[in-house]
Amino acid sequence: MADHLIRGLGLNDEVRIFAVDTTDTINEAVTRHAAYPTAAAALGRTMSAGVMMGAMLKGDDKNTITIEGGGPIGAIVVDSDAHGHVRGYLGNPQVHFDLNDQGKLDVRRAVGTNGYLRVAKDIGLKDNFVGSTELVSGELGEDFSYYFYASEQVPSIVALGVLVNPDNTIQAAGGFIIQVLPSASEETINWLNDRAKEMTPVSKLLAEGLSPNEIIDQAIGKENWRQLSEMPVSFECNCSKERFINAIAALDPKEIMAMIKEDGGAEADCHFCRNKEWITKEELTELITH
Repeated sequence: MADHLIRGLGLNDEVRIFAVDTTDTINEAVTRHAAYPTAAAALGRTMSAGVMMGAMLKGDDKNTITIEGGGPIGAIVVDSDAHGHVRGYLGNPQVHFDLNDQGKLDVRRAVGTNGYLRVAKDIGLKDNFVGSTELVSGELGEDFSYYFYASEQVPSIVALGVLVNPDNTIQAAGGFIIQVLPSASEETINWLNDRAKEMTPVSKLLAEGLSPNEIIDQAIGKENWRQLSEMPVSFECNCSKERFINAIAALDPKEIMAMIKEDGGAEADCHFCRNKEWITKEELTELITH
């Protein structure tokens, strides 16, 4: 089945649930960036979280997630919206390490633990809402859980997984977020906390080929939740030649003139999708003369 996200309610409608299959979406991003396995896992986990956080928005609202942990992959930046669209990049995609002590990709080592996770929400106001927390793990699932708890005061279980094939393509990617609603009873919160300690790692469930619905069945029990909606998920970048030209127009005219004289034009490269556009000297000249 194509990549998709489901929303649901569970435990007497005292928790809300998001679960996602992002396999094809992450594969496209990893291919575009030629990412090595450990870097691919870090980017994929962040993009999967981004898709689910986008689904928490409405209308044309957007999220930008930035993770900077001081590790060799540099910053991870992910944009997402309320319609299942996501894009992302990282500073150095060619990072890979031997498996860690648990036999898994060493995402913590690649991301680093000395830094922050920041979320900027564009919800149509003059200024974006920005929340930021320190990284507590570098494995990212725990870091997003801590972000929700510390920045948005919403206790949450966040599970993220990316499985990478030997040829660097993505075997499976996805995850889930279960969030406690304000109406939740102490009994429900305690039950969920106990259950969280027993949950099968989401990477194992993905490896078994489980769908988002089946993963939630495994997490909290099939009888304990219901699906509300479903939407498709895809990699989508909104870059264009026009956007590149508008960005160049903001530069000092002397810089634009240098591009014309030295290079006979300018090549623009999108960080998110790696698409390149050539801006001709005539187009650059027009920016100076108007």
